[in-house]
Amino acid sequence: MTIDLFSDTQTRPTAGMREAMARAEVGDEQSGSDPTTNALCERVAAMLGMEDGVFMPSGTMCNLVSILVQTRAGDEIICDDQSHMYNTEAAGAAAIGGVSVKPLPTRVGLYSLAQAEAAIRVPQRTAPRSALISIEQTTSFSGGTVWDLGVMRAIRDLAHSKGIKAHIDGARLLNAVVATGIAAKDYAEGFDSAWIDLSKGLGCPVGAVLCGSREFVVEAWRWKYRLGGAMRQSGVLAAAGLYALDNHIEQLAEDNANAHRIHEAIRNAPGLAFDETAGQSNILCFSVAGLGVTAAAFAEACRKHDVRIRAIGRDQIRVTANLDVDRAGSERAAEVILATASTFASRAETPHSSSAGLPAGSLAQ
Repeated sequence: MTIDLFSDTQTRPTAGMREAMARAEVGDEQSGSDPTTNALCERVAAMLGMEDGVFMPSGTMCNLVSILVQTRAGDEIICDDQSHMYNTEAAGAAAIGGVSVKPLPTRVGLYSLAQAEAAIRVPQRTAPRSALISIEQTTSFSGGTVWDLGVMRAIRDLAHSKGIKAHIDGARLLNAVVATGIAAKDYAEGFDSAWIDLSKGLGCPVGAVLCGSREFVVEAWRWKYRLGGAMRQSGVLAAAGLYALDNHIEQLAEDNANAHRIHEAIRNAPGLAFDETAGQSNILCFSVAGLGVTAAAFAEACRKHDVRIRAIGRDQIRVTANLDVDRAGSERAAEVILATASTFASRAETPHSSSAGLPAGSLAQ
């Protein structure tokens, strides 16, 4: 059986979640008469300390709608250069909203207050208008790093002082909550928009909830219609979210712990390099550049031993602990990663060796 650490999007609904979905009381979401969807939105809005929420099919749509509500064509948004918003959302802001993106260079997805201030444009007729700044909590492709609350608030306050909206991409916000003990509403306090994903660490098959002021949600609904419309009896999906909030938040702490265990087991592996913030939540990133192989080759070698991890770019590997991988699976994955690194390192030291991959039997089973 494959130990799948490719992403926490690979999780499958548990038996209890499936039962909750089957028993869900439903209505028509479009008319506001689906009680389960309404309950989910109210609960997440309260969790984030915001006035209202709207159920969305994906986090990508939450980010896009947040941009469309709070900017106009020709504006510019600010985010980190490794964020989902900039890299993996099909340039929706540009394609649909006519909005450009100013990515701030970062190492682990965190930019400074000084960077944010420098990125905000002085108003002038010939330049885009800085309109929105986004923080991704936790960071994703750059390793699950947790933003400091004080820095987040300083950036929020700076944005507001310049007439700019402040947004939280909260795909893994709850991983930060269980890692730090800081409540979600404390992270989201004062921000204009924020959302949580249901289909990652929480283990739901689909969905996210976008929150903000009542006025913001009215406009978010308008864009939801424009981008595809209501989902009718969405309570079947919303029930999964309510079940997850009742039963899976504690699991996020275990996911974080499993990522930490993997980090501790492989941190001294030959040829692997980690940033100083590695292992803060459920995501662990490291470089294999020191082994002289590509990330794709390293990931494929692990895959031959039933451990699936993700290659990002030429040198970077991402490991994501999740609901479907227990402690034993995480420990086995660490063994495979460590042995793979050791094998590649020994080959690199042997003249005329090939580093294109490993034979399927080269690791102990």
